[in-house]
Amino acid sequence: MGKDKNPRRVAENEAMAKTRMLKTSPQKLNLVAAMIRGKKVGRAMADLTFSKRRIAEDVKKCLQSAVANAENNHGLDVDHLVVAEAYVGKNLTLKRGRPRARGRFGRIIKPFSELTIKVRQVEEQA
Repeated sequence: MGKDKNPRRVAENEAMAKTRMLKTSPQKLNLVAAMIRGKKVGRAMADLTFSKRRIAEDVKKCLQSAVANAENNHGLDVDHLVVAEAYVGKNLTLKRGRPRARGRFGRIIKPFSELTIKVRQVEEQA
């Protein structure tokens, strides 16, 4: 009798990975995500490896996770994968403060972000 299995959230030729609680603002993270959108996975990995931005290492981990999901869970060919989507969302914001002159209070916002990467298998053009 059991329940039907959950439908897939992505298409048959796609795989996804999501990273939450990245300690950076969504605006800064989106600059790195835009760097890899639409590129082949090998090229995107190389770009992230040699990027000077601190958060690029965490984006690379998420991309590696998406590639591993594609290979192990969905049986896709790693050599034909392309970064189909890479989008950023807001997460928790820590509110901190610092005393300022004349009894005032300087507000310090420490934002967190989340990143979702979808990879898609494409057929090679001859």
